[in-house]
Amino acid sequence: MHHRGISIFTHRILTNYNSVRTATTFCYYSSHSNPLTPKPNGSRLFSFTPRHHHRAPPDPDDPSHLMKEDGVSVCSQMWIENFREPDKVVTNLSSYLRRFELWVLAYQKVCADEMGAYMPRSSIQRSALEDLLALRNAVLDSRFKWGARLDFFIKSPKDKTDYGSLSKRKIRGILTTTQPPAFQDRIVQEVLLMVLEPVYEARFSQKSFAFRPGRNAHTVLRVVRRSFAGYLWYIKGDLSTILDGMKVGMVINALMRDVRDKKVIDLVKSALVTPVITSKVDDGEKKKRVKRKHQKKRVLAEDEPKPDPYWLETFFGFAPEEAEKHPSWGHCGILSPLLANVCLDELDRWMEGKIKEFFFPSKSDVIWNSPEGESERGNTSWPEFVPTSGPDKTRKMDYVRYGGHILIGVRGPRADAATLRKQLIEFCDQKYMLKLDNESLPIEHITKGIMFLDHVLCRRVVYPTLRYTATGGKIISEKGVGTLLSVTASLKQCIKQFRKLNFLKGDRDPDPQPCFRMFHATQAHSNAQMNKFLSTMVEWYRYADNRKKIVNFCSYIIRGSLAKLYAAKYKLRSRAKVYKIGSRNLSRPLKEKKGQSPEYHNLLRMGLVESIDGLHFTRMSLVPETDYSPFPNNWRPDHEKALLEYIRLEDPKSLEEQRSCIREQGLVSPQDYISMLVWNYKRNAIMLDQLSLFKSDGINAVKDQQLLLGSNQEVHDNETKEMEGNEGIHVAQM
Repeated sequence: MHHRGISIFTHRILTNYNSVRTATTFCYYSSHSNPLTPKPNGSRLFSFTPRHHHRAPPDPDDPSHLMKEDGVSVCSQMWIENFREPDKVVTNLSSYLRRFELWVLAYQKVCADEMGAYMPRSSIQRSALEDLLALRNAVLDSRFKWGARLDFFIKSPKDKTDYGSLSKRKIRGILTTTQPPAFQDRIVQEVLLMVLEPVYEARFSQKSFAFRPGRNAHTVLRVVRRSFAGYLWYIKGDLSTILDGMKVGMVINALMRDVRDKKVIDLVKSALVTPVITSKVDDGEKKKRVKRKHQKKRVLAEDEPKPDPYWLETFFGFAPEEAEKHPSWGHCGILSPLLANVCLDELDRWMEGKIKEFFFPSKSDVIWNSPEGESERGNTSWPEFVPTSGPDKTRKMDYVRYGGHILIGVRGPRADAATLRKQLIEFCDQKYMLKLDNESLPIEHITKGIMFLDHVLCRRVVYPTLRYTATGGKIISEKGVGTLLSVTASLKQCIKQFRKLNFLKGDRDPDPQPCFRMFHATQAHSNAQMNKFLSTMVEWYRYADNRKKIVNFCSYIIRGSLAKLYAAKYKLRSRAKVYKIGSRNLSRPLKEKKGQSPEYHNLLRMGLVESIDGLHFTRMSLVPETDYSPFPNNWRPDHEKALLEYIRLEDPKSLEEQRSCIREQGLVSPQDYISMLVWNYKRNAIMLDQLSLFKSDGINAVKDQQLLLGSNQEVHDNETKEMEGNEGIHVAQM
């Protein structure tokens, strides 16, 4: 019957050709609208789609045609332009706001934060690009409003809410309670950051280190160790109340010193002026928490990022006081730290002027005895050695700022430090309307120890033997006196942080407490989490003089905390019993399952049990030494060095100087000079690749950058060897 039905259907098609042709034509047009739509009789008509041998014309409404370049290359060009002319007032930022490539790059960055994974440009749907284009046009036409909660131009890929079908109660809750920043707001913030950051990074003072790429707390500690040796008096100030917010007029005036683009200024101003809705919690209406006997583990959604692991949360608790406060102004979001640095840059410039005014060289001093003394500091064989100060010594001071905290070092009489403090109080009052007093800016002597970024700056007096050759060739040895600046991790502060995290109790004789948050984790997982935490602590105290001592103390607290946890979990009564079974580093299993052999190594070899890593740094000899690598005086981050080198090589003047120098010495022929130009061009391309990769840091390419920098160095070395191998050619280093 089945074959008979097919033959009858075929016969009808052949005999009724005209009717079939009409049906296929109708079905062809209907298939373009929706080929899977069922017909009224419940069946689908027989249809076919004729093949076209030519390509379909491109859709002029497709937003992907607006992307002429890669977004990272556009950002790189902005950085190059601003670092080439850092003092130029910028007036053409609106042209960059129109670049659709930047909006797509911002969308990728925000999606990476939202989804926990990077989204390639090829996987962005056309509907998302169209919404993104609508958002860009709304920003350019001044139709965009910050803090929208129901009306969006573009929504997060995770947001599946149908806002048109919400009840009045849910709408009222959305409009009156605290909500996270809207997805579209974060995209606009990213675009503004990409546009404004290169403008101000080229202008910011080298004395500020917080909220800037390539600079961190370690950079401050290395600068202090390098530049603050020999200073007797220190002024430590806390201006972090500025990070809570400033008047809109002050922020806009600071912004307009270098940016004169009305569209960008108005966009930032509206972000600062638009109120942020926050819900007030009434203590009387708090509901009592009901304890559940059997609480199920929360299962993450498919696209939901994992929460921070335990070791990372614990390390965040160790954030020093200077790094705890993060600015968040209005709807500016990630733009707030940049605006804070823009406002505080005036203070940095004012202090740089005071440093030049204060400098007074003395010919009787062995260091800093000339205006050019900035390049030479201390004894060349012992860079940190600085002779003690006195009335006949050079007067000098230095300054660093990390966020809202400042540190000033003064070499001279205390009266000069008091005068500077008075001037600083007047400046902050006039410029920032910030009322400071002598107690908020204390003057402390180096012998008392200065706490900064959880490290104590103190002085060690040394009496080295100085040997020099006198007149007539006679070698004279005499004892000198000087000081060494010691940067030491604060053990007291470390105990305070551990106590805050409930890892110990007591001050004089700290007693570790069990970390019960890891109670339901396996021994292997608990050890692994604590090892990651200890490795991070080793890196944090990398530049501390007492690195071995402080890390060994942290290891003792963590090991004691885990031992107490295991004693309570496996009912072993004491830490001594835990160490006896699990060894000193807790690497042996503390509980054997029933029915298994007690030989742990045999089971591990067969893959029947999980490997348990012992705790690191259980002995002081295992802790690495302090990093005393030399720090250059005029240090710059790697991306800025690559930028400046690229600009220098691109400058035709430097190229002409190289050519004239080489031709005068007769080292190269015209043909060889062409190969020199090719090599120079390749080096320029390498610099631009480094810069592009730096800007793609927001999409998780830090490791790739390190690999690329290494490979670029190999390419550079190989090309140099090839050029030096040619006959009669000696290439000078660029």
